[in-house]
Amino acid sequence: MKLALVHDWLNQIGGAEDVLEVLHSLYPASPVYTSIYDRMRMPASWQRWDIRASWMDRLPDVYRKHQRYMPIFAALWASRRIPDEYDVLLSNKSAFCIGARAGKGARNICFCLTPTRFTYDFETYRARERIPAAALPILRMLNIGLRRWERAAAQVVTKFAAISSTVKERITRCYGRDSELIYPPVDTNKFRPTETGRAGNYLLIVSRLLPYKRVDLAIEACNKLGIELVIAGSGRDSDRLKGMSGPTVHCLGRVSDGELITLLAGCKAFIFPGEEDFGIAPIQAMAAGKPVVAFGAGGALDTVIDGRTGILFHQPTAQSLAHAIQRMAEVTFAPDAIRDHAEQFSVSQFRDRILQFLK
Repeated sequence: MKLALVHDWLNQIGGAEDVLEVLHSLYPASPVYTSIYDRMRMPASWQRWDIRASWMDRLPDVYRKHQRYMPIFAALWASRRIPDEYDVLLSNKSAFCIGARAGKGARNICFCLTPTRFTYDFETYRARERIPAAALPILRMLNIGLRRWERAAAQVVTKFAAISSTVKERITRCYGRDSELIYPPVDTNKFRPTETGRAGNYLLIVSRLLPYKRVDLAIEACNKLGIELVIAGSGRDSDRLKGMSGPTVHCLGRVSDGELITLLAGCKAFIFPGEEDFGIAPIQAMAAGKPVVAFGAGGALDTVIDGRTGILFHQPTAQSLAHAIQRMAEVTFAPDAIRDHAEQFSVSQFRDRILQFLK
C-alpha cells in the first residue's frame, strides 16, 4: 500500500503533531503534504522526512501568525490535489486539509481531531485567538460559504476516525458522517506510579496558560480551600493568573520533561479544569497513578472514570471544582488501577487500532 500523509500546518508542536509522528513511524517512506513547514520550530529529526510544503510557506510572518491566513488556508486545500500515485491519502485533520484530493481510485481516510473550529465554532475560535472586532462581520459572512464547502469536502472522505466521543458527535452534526472512535496516542511509558505510592500534598496543573483552559477556576478554588496548587506552563494569561494567586498557589512557568515527571510523581492529584476535545495531560497523570479532577465535558468524559480514576465536576465554576476536590479527599484511589486504565490510550494501542482501521 502506497500512502501519503496530509497535515494542516507544521509551525508548532502539539497533540496533532504527536499523532503525525506516530503515523509517520508506521509509514516512514510516506511523504507529508502540508501548507507551511517551520523547520526551526519542529523537531530536528523531522528534517529527514519527506515534507512537502506549499507556496504558502513564503507568505510574510506565516509561521508565527498563521491565524490571520485562515481563509487562504481554505483556498489552498480546496485546490490542492495529491499526485495519483498513492493508494491511500491519510489526513491528520484539525482544519482545512480535509479538502485535499486523492487520485482516482485512492482511498481518502481522515483521522479527525475536530471539524474546523474557525468554520464550525467561530465564536470559540474568536475568543481564543483575539480576532480584531473590525474583521468579525466579514469573517462571519465568509464562514457561511466555508461551512458549505467543508461539508461537501467531507462527503468525498472514504472513512472517518474521531479522537473522542465529543468529536465523533461533532462529525455527525457538522458533516452528516459516521466515524470510528480511535483515541490519539499518549506516551504513557514516560510515567509510572512511584514505588512507595507516596504523594505530596500539592495539586498540579500542566497547561498552556490561555483563558479557555480555565486555570483561574483552580486558583480560585485552591485560594478558598487553602490547598497548595502548583501550575506548570506559560502563555498570554500568565500575568493575570499570577495576580489572582494566593499564598498557596505557585506558578513555575514552562518545565522540562524531566521536571514534569518529578512533578507528577510528587503530586496528590492532577487538575484539568477546562474543556478539551481529548486532553493528553490527564492521561499522563493517570499513567503516573494520579487521580484527575476534571471538568465533566469533552474528552474527559472518555478518559476519566468518576470515583475510580478521578472526580468529575459539572459546572464551570470555582465552587463546583472546590467541591470536587473535597470529594476526592474522601475516595481511596488505587494507583496501579489508574495506571492500567491509562494504558488503553497508549501509543501501542493507537498503533494497533489505526493499522486495523486502515486494513
